[in-house]
Amino acid sequence: MDIAINNCNNIIQGAFSIIEGRLNIKYAINGTGKSTIARAISTASSSEGNLNDLIPYKFMMGVDGHAPSVTGLNEIHSVMTFNEEYVNKYVYQPDELIEDSFSIFVKTTDYDAHMNAIEKLLQGINVAFQNHPELDSLIQSFSQFIEGFGKATKSGYSAAGAINKALGNGNKINNVPKGLEAYAPYLNESKNATNVKWLRWQISGKPYLDMAEQCPYCSSSIETKKDSILMIAEKYDAKSVEYLNKMLQVFDELLPYFDEETKGKIREITDNVDGITETQQSYLIEIKTQVASLLGQLNGLKQIGFHTLKNTTKISDEIKKYRIELSYYTHLMSKKTEEKVNVINDSLKTVLDEAGKLQGEVAQQNRLVKKTIEDNRIAINDFLQYAGYDYVVAIEEFQGQKYRMILKPVNSEVVITSVKDHLSYGERNAFALVLFMFSELKENSDLIILDDPISSFDGNKKFAIINMLFLSNRCLKNKTVLLLTHEFNTVIDVIHTMSCNFNPAPKAAFLTTKDGILSEEDILKTDICSFRKIAIENINAKIDNLNKLVYLRRLLEIEGNKGLGWQLISNIFHKRGIPEVHGKVVRPMTEEEIVQATNEVTEYMEDFNYNTEYAKTQNKESLIKLYNSSESNYEKLQIYRIIFNDNNKNRVIKKFINETFHVENDYIFQLNPRKYDTVPQYVIRECDKDILRIFIIILLQSICQSRRINEIA
Repeated sequence: MDIAINNCNNIIQGAFSIIEGRLNIKYAINGTGKSTIARAISTASSSEGNLNDLIPYKFMMGVDGHAPSVTGLNEIHSVMTFNEEYVNKYVYQPDELIEDSFSIFVKTTDYDAHMNAIEKLLQGINVAFQNHPELDSLIQSFSQFIEGFGKATKSGYSAAGAINKALGNGNKINNVPKGLEAYAPYLNESKNATNVKWLRWQISGKPYLDMAEQCPYCSSSIETKKDSILMIAEKYDAKSVEYLNKMLQVFDELLPYFDEETKGKIREITDNVDGITETQQSYLIEIKTQVASLLGQLNGLKQIGFHTLKNTTKISDEIKKYRIELSYYTHLMSKKTEEKVNVINDSLKTVLDEAGKLQGEVAQQNRLVKKTIEDNRIAINDFLQYAGYDYVVAIEEFQGQKYRMILKPVNSEVVITSVKDHLSYGERNAFALVLFMFSELKENSDLIILDDPISSFDGNKKFAIINMLFLSNRCLKNKTVLLLTHEFNTVIDVIHTMSCNFNPAPKAAFLTTKDGILSEEDILKTDICSFRKIAIENINAKIDNLNKLVYLRRLLEIEGNKGLGWQLISNIFHKRGIPEVHGKVVRPMTEEEIVQATNEVTEYMEDFNYNTEYAKTQNKESLIKLYNSSESNYEKLQIYRIIFNDNNKNRVIKKFINETFHVENDYIFQLNPRKYDTVPQYVIRECDKDILRIFIIILLQSICQSRRINEIA
């Protein structure tokens, strides 16, 4: 696919291609716009993205016709990008290494298929709950009833529980104290907790009773009402009434499920005037025990599934445990309870008929989960081992029905909980990249973008990561991957050294951005050459001899041959009319040495002549012309170095020029600098300024000289 990007950050216009179903490496120096490319594609392919966030600064004032755009993504509907934002958002969660470990490392297509089969075999139970929503209401009421007894105590009844707070001092809603009968309508109105709200309002007026002779509520005389108002605050507490409302509602909802005798006793307890007796407490505890047992069976049935059955030896026996024998629930032997119990027991019969199949499906799912977890664990731990990281991962069951991935030191059972603080920056990134790969295998995006993912790692770790991502059993092979990098060793490994291991073969290209124009140049295996081969190729190219000497000097230097030939070329670059030998003592070359040195050079360049090349260095106009006509930035730098022996005043630019003039930072393998512009444009811009300055000086000198000649004439 051909992708075009316009008006996105530093890229005003540009295009590059991506081959689907394989690894696409885009090698570029820093500042080219790699992250802009990643962000632009990701944003353009998302319905939530806004490309206007990428508009170049110079167009932010609303210049028409410069809206950001990305075209060529017609077949791309989902993009997953590995970058710092991904790491911060999804990786190294508080209780697991990556968000939703279960979906990534356990929930495969086969897992879903078995779960569907298990759920289908259990659907009789599920349908029972779906067709009888009152079962859920019953579970909720049972739960609230049990919660009303408070936190577990030895007796099973807590004074701090909602039941005791509601009824411990009697039901003063149904039994309004003498003298407060006039307030009964307000006290009895429990709908929407109206009585609670009224009590709070009534009690809040108490501090105003002594302020005047008028009632603070109705402004009539306070004399006959004050005692009853004070009595309300004495007899009632808004919070207790709130508990009473709640528990009375729970009891009302449960009454149809109690037998007739229990109903009568419950009404006595809830309508009592003086509070709950010890005998009544014991009676409620007896009911609670039966309700808790039945609730356990109902909850068990509602939650029944693979996770509750996976450790069961014989599933039919386990299913039978859920059958409800109503005769054991004497307090709940009502017609309505019997009706619901029959629904539950009938649903169990349909499941028991398929118990054999259910047993088989659960067993298969068990084996699948164990194998999936083990395969993923081994794959990640092998990577950690071979990359030199002293950690291992484990995938364990968590909170009953979930799984999470955790990290431990090698030979230790200690779980590392603060992974971000424990691992180094490099370890975090390397491990996050592997976790990203497994996440993407689950997501199966149309395009995967790796934004400079491995530049900070040493050689062994880079190889381990590349191997894990693209050559392991479960990897990104055959997926459309865009890998953006400024690290050339990655290109060497994938395109040159390890190319035979990749199928389909990866594609690599060099990206460059000049004056906002992005372009790419394909990198083939044959383009990755030793410097000797590159130098010989350029020495034989149709370029100026001064440029050829640049490559020859570096060739001799990299081969360790700093003999007379190398020294002779250096004399040209340092603009010495009389060649010198630089050693412990600086001295002029002898005639014999000049001849010998010339012979060494002419082995590579037959038409070499020292005086001819030296003369070029003395003519700044000629050098400027050569600078401007040079096809590569690399050669421009060498010509610039010859023009300005004192180098650039800026230390950063000066260092860069010196390192390209010598061989300090070259790779054994590299790209031909005449074909691939690996010199940053900002360096050339600085050189252009100095070249322009000296050109203007020469031009002015020429104008002045012409004027003097005209005046003399």
